[in-house]
Amino acid sequence: MGKTVTGKTERIKELVELLNKASRAYYQEAREIMPNIEYDRLYDELVALEEETGVVLSNSPTVNVGYVVVSELPKEQHDRPMLSLDKTKEVEGLKSFAGDKKCLLSWKLDGLTVVLTYNEGKLVKAVTRGNGLVGEVITENAKTFKNIPLSIEFKGELVVRGEAVIKYSDFNLINETIEDADSKYKNPRNLCSGSVRQLNSEITASRNVNLFAFALISAEGVDFGNSIENQFNWLKEQGFEVVESKVVSSENMEEAVGYFAKEIETYDVPSDGLVLVYDDIEYGISLGSTAKFPRNGIAFKWADEKAVTKLLEIEWSPSRTGLINPVAIFEPVELEGTTVSRASVHNLSIVEELELGIGDEITVYKANMIIPQIDENLTRSGSIKVPDLCPACGEPTSVKNDNGIKTLICKNETCPAKHIKLFSHFVSRDAMNMDGLSEETLSKFVEHGYIKNLSDIFHLDKYEEEIVGKKGFGRKSYDNLVASVNKSRKVKLANFIYSLGILNIGLSNAKLICRAFDGDIEKIRNVTVEELCEIDGIGDVIAKGFVDYFADEENSKLVDSLLAEIEFIEEEKSSEADLEGKTFVITGSLNHFENRNALKELIESRGGKVAGSVSSKTNYLINNDANSTSSKNKKAKDLGVEIITEEQFMEM
Repeated sequence: MGKTVTGKTERIKELVELLNKASRAYYQEAREIMPNIEYDRLYDELVALEEETGVVLSNSPTVNVGYVVVSELPKEQHDRPMLSLDKTKEVEGLKSFAGDKKCLLSWKLDGLTVVLTYNEGKLVKAVTRGNGLVGEVITENAKTFKNIPLSIEFKGELVVRGEAVIKYSDFNLINETIEDADSKYKNPRNLCSGSVRQLNSEITASRNVNLFAFALISAEGVDFGNSIENQFNWLKEQGFEVVESKVVSSENMEEAVGYFAKEIETYDVPSDGLVLVYDDIEYGISLGSTAKFPRNGIAFKWADEKAVTKLLEIEWSPSRTGLINPVAIFEPVELEGTTVSRASVHNLSIVEELELGIGDEITVYKANMIIPQIDENLTRSGSIKVPDLCPACGEPTSVKNDNGIKTLICKNETCPAKHIKLFSHFVSRDAMNMDGLSEETLSKFVEHGYIKNLSDIFHLDKYEEEIVGKKGFGRKSYDNLVASVNKSRKVKLANFIYSLGILNIGLSNAKLICRAFDGDIEKIRNVTVEELCEIDGIGDVIAKGFVDYFADEENSKLVDSLLAEIEFIEEEKSSEADLEGKTFVITGSLNHFENRNALKELIESRGGKVAGSVSSKTNYLINNDANSTSSKNKKAKDLGVEIITEEQFMEM
C-alpha cells in the first residue's frame, strides 16, 4: 500500500500549497499566477484525491473551518503519564545507548506536545501535554493547525503524539507587525504555547501553527512489523507531517549527528536537540521506565556555544513578587547566531558564588541554545555592591535565606514594582487603551522610577530623553507612546471604571453600573451596596467589593488624581430599550458588524446583556451558522435557546 498511497498524499500536499499560493496572489496581491481553467482543473484533481484517499488537510482550499470561542479550556487526564526523556550532550552517550540495535535519530522539536485522537477517520480530540498527567483540551484550535489532517483513510481509533510549532519564518513575520520592541514575542516556543492555548480558535489559525508527528501511541488493528520506522511511514501515508528521522546504529551515529548539526544552522523549525529511540517496539517496551524517564529513548542536547566578554554592570530588577533580581549586563557577543548583552544571574547566592565584579572577564553561553547564562567568572574580583535601597520605591532592601539560597527582597507593600499587573490592566485595550505599554515596558519604567502610581503614566514626557535613549525604543516609539497616552485622556466612563481593577468588575458589569446611574461618576463613587444590588446581574459580593474600593482613602486619592488627567466621552443614549431584560451570546464570524464588540455595544445600548457562555438564562444565541457543531450551538439546542442569525437579530 505504501508507495502508491504515499505518492497520492504527497500530491495532495503539493496541490494544497499550489492552490493556496494562487489564491493569495489573486485575492491579496491582485495578480494571477495561473488561469482560472488551470486552477479549476487542479482543484478538481485535489477533490478527487481527497475522496479517494480519505486524507483532507486543514489548510486545503476544499475545507471551510468554522472558528470557535470558548470561555475556558477543559482539563483532561492522560491515559498514561507522559514522561520526559533522559538526556546526554555527548555523541558517545548516543552510541552507548544504541549498542548493537537499530535506532531512529530525529529532531527534538521545541514547541508544545499535543496528543491527537482520530475515530472513523476524523480528528475527534486534541489534548496538550500539560504537566504530563493532565492536559488541556484544544480540539477546535488543533483543527486550524496549518498542516494537520482533519480526515484520514484509517477508520479505526488512532492516537498519535506530535509537536505543535511555529516556524522561525512565520515567527519573524508576526514580530515584524509589532512596532514596540518590548512587545515583540521572545521566541517561537512561547508564541506557539500561547497560540495553541487560545480561547478563540481564529487567533490560533492566524499564527500558522504546524504539527509534526513524532510518536504513534496506538492504531487499532494495524500490524507495523514491530518497527517504529514502519509507523512513521504509515503516518505519512495518512497525511501527517512526521518529524525528520534517520535510521542509525552506533557505527554511523557521528555521521548522522553531524548531518543534523549542519542542518540546524538553517532549519526553519525550532529544535533544541535530537531524540534517539530503538526501532524495535517490543524491545523498547520491555525495558520499562524509571520514575522519571522511559528507557526506550534518550534525548541529545546540543553542546552550548560559549563566548568570553566583560561584565559592565549588574542591573537590580524589582519584580511583582518583591524579589529584586540581579541581571548581568556585558559587552555584546554573538551566540548561536544572535547578539546577546544581558543574562539573569537569578539570585544573590549565584552572584556570591561567581564572585562577580564590574570589569570582570566572564564566559557566557545560551542554555539549550536559547537562554543566555553566565558560565564562569575568570577574574573573580567580587566587587559587586548589593543595593541597600529598592530601585523602584527607594525603601530599604533585605536579604532572605531559604534553604541556603539567598535572595534580595523589597518588603514595601506599596512598592510600584508589585503593582505591575494593575498598571498593565489599566493601559489594556478595554480599559484606557494605551498602545506601546507592554508589561515588560511598564516594568522597566517602574524600575527606573518613571512610574510610581497610575497618574504618572500621563506624565512620561518628563523622561523623554531617557526613554528615547533606551535600547529598542527610539524616537518613533516614544512619539507613538505619548500620542496614545494623550488620546486615552478622552475615555468612556465604563472603560475608566473597568481600568481601576476593582475585584469582580469586568467591562460588562462596569457598563451596567454606569448605565444604572446615568454616567454620573460622583453617584457611582458614593453608591451603596443596596443600590447596586438593585441592578440585575449585580450581587452582594460584587456590590460590597465595589463599595469597599471607593471607601478606601488611598483608592479615593488615586481616583481623584486620575480624574484630573482625563475627561469622559458623553455617550449617546438610545431612545429605545427594546432589548431590556434579554440576554444574548454571540459566536462564529459576523457579516454585518465590524466585530463582536460592535454588536455587543449595540445590544447593551438598547438595554440587553451579552454573556460569554450559553446558560438557561440565555434568550438568544447569535450565530450565522445554525448548523454548526460548536459547543455553544449544542448547548443552546440542549437548553432550547433560540439560535438566530445577524439578519434575524436586526429584524427584531
